Amino acid sequence: MKSVIRYIIGIAGTAILAGGLFSCERYDYPDRFRATTGVPTISYVRYADKDVFIEQAFMDEILCIVGTNLTSVHDVYFNDQKAVLNTSYITDNTLVVAVPNNQAVEVTNKLYLLNKDGVSVDYDFKVLPPVPKVLSMSNEWAKEGEEVTLEGKYFMDVQTVSMPGAEVTGFNVVDSEHITFKVPAGATPGPVSVTTASGSTNSSFQYMDQRNMLFDFDGLRGGFATGNGWRAPATGHLHNPGDDPFPALDGSYLWLGVKDPTSNWAEDEYSFDYWNSEDPASSIPPLRTLPAFDAYLQKFGVGGLTLKFECLIPSSNPWTGASMQLMFSSSSVVSNDNMNNTYFSEDSVPRALWTPWQATGSYDTGDKWVTVSVPLSEFTLTPTGAVCATKFDSSWLDGFALFIWSGFTGTACEPIVAIDHIRVVPM
Repeated sequence: MKSVIRYIIGIAGTAILAGGLFSCERYDYPDRFRATTGVPTISYVRYADKDVFIEQAFMDEILCIVGTNLTSVHDVYFNDQKAVLNTSYITDNTLVVAVPNNQAVEVTNKLYLLNKDGVSVDYDFKVLPPVPKVLSMSNEWAKEGEEVTLEGKYFMDVQTVSMPGAEVTGFNVVDSEHITFKVPAGATPGPVSVTTASGSTNSSFQYMDQRNMLFDFDGLRGGFATGNGWRAPATGHLHNPGDDPFPALDGSYLWLGVKDPTSNWAEDEYSFDYWNSEDPASSIPPLRTLPAFDAYLQKFGVGGLTLKFECLIPSSNPWTGASMQLMFSSSSVVSNDNMNNTYFSEDSVPRALWTPWQATGSYDTGDKWVTVSVPLSEFTLTPTGAVCATKFDSSWLDGFALFIWSGFTGTACEPIVAIDHIRVVPM
């Protein structure tokens, strides 16, 4: 009897389950996706969240394609970039999709619907890149008429390039990440602007940047005219215009290179020091106490700042070995009241290593000035390039030194390195 009851209950349960599935299929999910055959058609495209017809959109924007037999769509492409489909957002008459965020290799200004057999239907539609980003300029202190290169992203359909006080004419869009042009007459200090069909943006850097100038080697731009320390480059090795064949940016600049064959290569010819004083009344204060530096630290923190300077390395004396050690120093490590140079080689003192020759084995700037940028977030290394166990923070921003020594190995060389406008500014 019990087996009969179990059998009857089993049949009833199966029937209920089957009925339940049938009911869900027919009534609870009447619009569930069912792939169809045939070819789709497109009537128009609108925004997914508002009934506005559009013929173009930015990357990542969500659109609704309206047409017929859209359940036959197997793939969607914008130009040559494939979109991600979710069948939950596809009905016979609507297909909701996000514009791919990758730049097209081949721009056709069309979107394509493909069915499972590969039959394609195209529709005129333009994908707009994001608003351009202007990330860097090859020489932020270039003179009028000098050619420079802007580096950034989304340089497509570029309409204008502007500098403070002057519009750029005759610019050349090399590719989506580079624009070349000559600095126009009348350009003044400030951000550089690029405008495309997607909008306009200003650079975070500034042309002829004079913000928080630490060392300009002549006192013309608000920085110190000299450093402070034992070595000659702290007060000497400064070149005035006309002293050598290199074109000066403006006024004097720091010269690193062999002048005295009997000197110690790293100690005397390829280094620059600023050892501050702990005396508040001194004329050589801790750098972080300078008003502009202190204000930036308060606003951006160490992680939001970058060290910049202009550099010229002639092709006649390329750089092929050792790294430029870029060091800030705490007064507890070294100061004018406690001068020493042992901290240069200590693994416990964090620093950044600039080694531009490493990729190709040799580096020069082609006898031109270029802007170098090293974020303070990269001051995390030991003299030999290992990760420093000591955290770099604002307490290290009292003194400063740079010198070419140790770091990464290469081949013996006697480079000439000219440097000007050492500054710390927002990234």
